[in-house]
Amino acid sequence: MITETSSQYDHLEQMSVHDLLANINKEDKTVPLAVEKAIPQIEALVSQIVNRMKKGGRLIYIGAGTSGRLGVVDASECPPTYGVPHDLVIGLIAGGDGAVRKAVEFAEDDAEQAWKDIEPYHPDELDTVIGIAASGRTPYVIGGLDKARAAGLLTGCVVCNPGSAVAQAAEFPVEVVVGPEFVTGSTRMKAGTAQKLVLNMISTSVMIQLGRVKGNKMVDMQLTNIKLQDRAAKMVMGEIGVSREEAEALLAKYGNVRGAIDNFNQENNL
Repeated sequence: MITETSSQYDHLEQMSVHDLLANINKEDKTVPLAVEKAIPQIEALVSQIVNRMKKGGRLIYIGAGTSGRLGVVDASECPPTYGVPHDLVIGLIAGGDGAVRKAVEFAEDDAEQAWKDIEPYHPDELDTVIGIAASGRTPYVIGGLDKARAAGLLTGCVVCNPGSAVAQAAEFPVEVVVGPEFVTGSTRMKAGTAQKLVLNMISTSVMIQLGRVKGNKMVDMQLTNIKLQDRAAKMVMGEIGVSREEAEALLAKYGNVRGAIDNFNQENNL
């Protein structure tokens, strides 16, 4: 069922606050089940991404509106979480970075702009472009995927309608069909939630496959605040059995959990 079809609810303005919240929650509960059905598609895409990124490829998200913002969020969280370079996972939104905060009218309708946004990164055949579009018909995304595919890049997508133009433009489409939104056409709701879940799955599984997690811990995370510094110290203490003071000294010297643990073990022939 396409995302723009009429809501299963009506007269929303007449509902109590409790009923509004309960019904929105009822709809939201269906999203993980829709994502579950798409796991084979997600697996196929992730496997292809990993193969390329192990050889030096990058991951590029393109989208407009909510979809674009979700791509930017996912990309921007990879460096602090996994200690990767800022240009390894790239989020591009129609209308440029300003569109993250304020909608840029008609930006999504330019089928040529996405590739123009990608070109400064000097894309090559090891890179992957994932188009994100709830409706599956955004020209910015379709045009970007077409150009990327023609240039030999791997292409994937995350859409919430079956059989869309965006899915047809991508080699490895991920279709999470969430059905009509609580507020008709408000794809920042269930569709946005579905896209966020899938992007989390893609980037997290890719980073694990690239060796950026040890056990279940973010050993390469950037120590950019007191909370993360405390978490890192506890990780080092638990892994190699040193005091907090020793752990903090190792982290200060080597910059992250992996460096602290690996160098300690080397220095002590462990």
